[in-house]
Amino acid sequence: MQFIPYLDFDGQAREAFDFYARVFNGKITMRMTYGESPMAAQMPPETHARVMHSQLETPDGGIVMGADGPPHTARSTGCVNVSVDDPAEAERVFKALSEGGEVTMPIDETFWAHRFGMLTDRYGKAWMVNCLKTPGQ
Repeated sequence: MQFIPYLDFDGQAREAFDFYARVFNGKITMRMTYGESPMAAQMPPETHARVMHSQLETPDGGIVMGADGPPHTARSTGCVNVSVDDPAEAERVFKALSEGGEVTMPIDETFWAHRFGMLTDRYGKAWMVNCLKTPGQ
């Protein structure tokens, strides 16, 4: 079983996923707008440029998906936990994600992690960055 976060946006999915691809050295492997979809004729013209589905894959197998939900609908909440193996990489990812956003817990060492921090990015998405310690470390 694999859990894949799915992020909901209101017209910012393309920009956000391009940003996340740069942060995580990933690649957008799928992106379709409502206007490109088989249901384009049933969608209002003003929704055609909105992203119906996007998928980002990282070199180490990470996946995140998302889309622009229908306009004027409630947005989901939650956060994405990013786990990395190197404290320097945790610092880099945290710094990049926090640019233009709001740090809710500065990245630092904790009892469970070499580095842990929390933030809300410039798109209003919550993130946790973890560089976990092995038990007994």
